[in-house]
Amino acid sequence: MRTIEGKNPVKEALKSGAKITEVYISNSAKDKETAQIIDLCRQNGVVVKFVDKNKIDKMAQTKNPQGVIAIAQEFEYCDTDDILFEARQREEVPFLVLLDGITDPQNFGSIIRSAHLCGAHGIVIEARNSCPVTPAVEKASAGAIEYMKIARVVNLRRTIEELKEKGIWVFAADASSPKPVYECDFTIPTCIVIGSEGKGISRLVKEGADFLIKIPQKGYINSFNASVAAGIIFFEVLKQRLKEGEIKGALDG
Repeated sequence: MRTIEGKNPVKEALKSGAKITEVYISNSAKDKETAQIIDLCRQNGVVVKFVDKNKIDKMAQTKNPQGVIAIAQEFEYCDTDDILFEARQREEVPFLVLLDGITDPQNFGSIIRSAHLCGAHGIVIEARNSCPVTPAVEKASAGAIEYMKIARVVNLRRTIEELKEKGIWVFAADASSPKPVYECDFTIPTCIVIGSEGKGISRLVKEGADFLIKIPQKGYINSFNASVAAGIIFFEVLKQRLKEGEIKGALDG
């Protein structure tokens, strides 16, 4: 079992139909958002238990559960074919995100949130050397994780080759690249690769990419935070696809 912690993550989990067995709520919580959570629990037949806030704080794995914790089934990872199927179901050109060495749960959660808001169909992470889905990740995603498919694979380079064989073009973010992000065509089937802040993208993953791209910047420090960089690139994908009418028209032919 896993915990989902915080008002918005719990609310979104209930709205998404996540398999929740019970929700613990502080007996001192009287705000509107808590009332909405209670209503959603009743609509979904989820048991609500009102307890002392100290009990919730002891149960929590994050620093601030906001007086609400849901107990749910373990997060179910998928495979890359499930992500591509999601794109077909939505009648959209595939948009995947591949994370190379993202180990910080706040960064991971923020990337999930941005990916969801910009229309990504799923995220690929490596089984080792990557942050798994944890309560901290769920909380940082503000509930977006409940709507995002996440594939956990053994080898990123092999996965990239498999995606390329299926017609996906791989764009890896690399600050040393001469190609700015706004000169790329993201209306084609796309996978965006984001590396860690410290090490960037690993050599094998970089060699497997079709394009290396950069975000233009000024200033004296090295680079953007990983989740900020991801959000900038994801928005460029969204902007191009909205401009080209991709959402409905790209698969018509």
